[in-house]
Amino acid sequence: MSNPSRRAFLVAGSLTALASSRAFGANDKLRIGVIGAGQRMDTLLDCADRVGPNDIVAVSDAYGQRSEAVVRRSTSLPGTPATVHPDYRGVLDHKDIDAVFIASPDHWHVRMAVAALAAGKDVYLEKPVTHTLEEGATLTNAVRSSKQILQCGMQQRSWTHFRSAVELVQGGSIGRVVQVRTYWWQNYQRSTAPGSPRTALKMDELNWKQWLGGAPDQPFSEDKFYRWRWYWNFGGGAMTDLFTHWIDVVQWAMQSDQPSQAFMLGGKYVFPEWDCPDTVQAAFRYPGHDGQGFDVVYEGMMASSIDDGGIEFRGTEATLKLNRGGFTVHREGVPHEQNPILSEKSFRDGTITHMQNFFDCVKSRKEPNAPVETGVAAQQKI
Repeated sequence: MSNPSRRAFLVAGSLTALASSRAFGANDKLRIGVIGAGQRMDTLLDCADRVGPNDIVAVSDAYGQRSEAVVRRSTSLPGTPATVHPDYRGVLDHKDIDAVFIASPDHWHVRMAVAALAAGKDVYLEKPVTHTLEEGATLTNAVRSSKQILQCGMQQRSWTHFRSAVELVQGGSIGRVVQVRTYWWQNYQRSTAPGSPRTALKMDELNWKQWLGGAPDQPFSEDKFYRWRWYWNFGGGAMTDLFTHWIDVVQWAMQSDQPSQAFMLGGKYVFPEWDCPDTVQAAFRYPGHDGQGFDVVYEGMMASSIDDGGIEFRGTEATLKLNRGGFTVHREGVPHEQNPILSEKSFRDGTITHMQNFFDCVKSRKEPNAPVETGVAAQQKI
């Protein structure tokens, strides 16, 4: 996969040249294929509806209920209802699809994305973009040997206040950053926890073997189906589901993505049935892009949601506290009542802006805000 034959390269090249030659008018609809139609895909499609005209042409999911929900969504829009394909390759066979959204479990990401690129489709690929370290080179080579656009689902790269915060860090506004603290707490004991079952599962509509794909064969487990992120065969726990977002922002702001040391403590204190730890502390040491090193720490657990998630850039002149709601800057030596000296609030979900960037790049053929290298770099630290 990482060293394609000359024939495969030429075939892929001819397909991508054909796909990317479509000229878009100002009001032209983006024709979308959907692969992996779960909860996150619902959000992606909602965002797509907000940023530009689109048609859902085809959908594939191992669970029929989810595919049918996408079909119902497509019938609410002008155009032909989406076709359903048990195998994702059926979606890629559609010649009239411009781009595919992939929001499958992590162990499918690279296989599906590489196939989509070879079929001449642009790709919006949910994070983490890879499931194993070795897949990073495979995905990067597939993108860079094609003419296709691939946007990694690292929406902070397009989120307005995150971009402002990165500019402040890179501009030296908070002094030299020596330590960055990251954290994310969620409560999976509550009924509202991400991945919790919403409706009774209809087993006659689930193709478990198809869902497993390249993962080891194993009996059906409802917990694995709904909470696959917490099992090594399918995901990587908090570090790939949550920390991936934060370390991407840190590496972007600090202009350094190669730590020299990494340490981690993890325990299964609340959910012993999971493969992945539910409680984590981790630390990373970076040499820095200018030779001035810095450390990154992460902590989180899955049975406490107070404080949610965020990042703190600790600089010699100020501290920048950043989360999805906005950021504040707290100046050293300033009376408490005068801090924060600067703040900015989020005005909408950054996934909307990130999807807008993807739509724009599909039409302009420019590099997206979160190219493949950023997604691979964030995942390779985990």
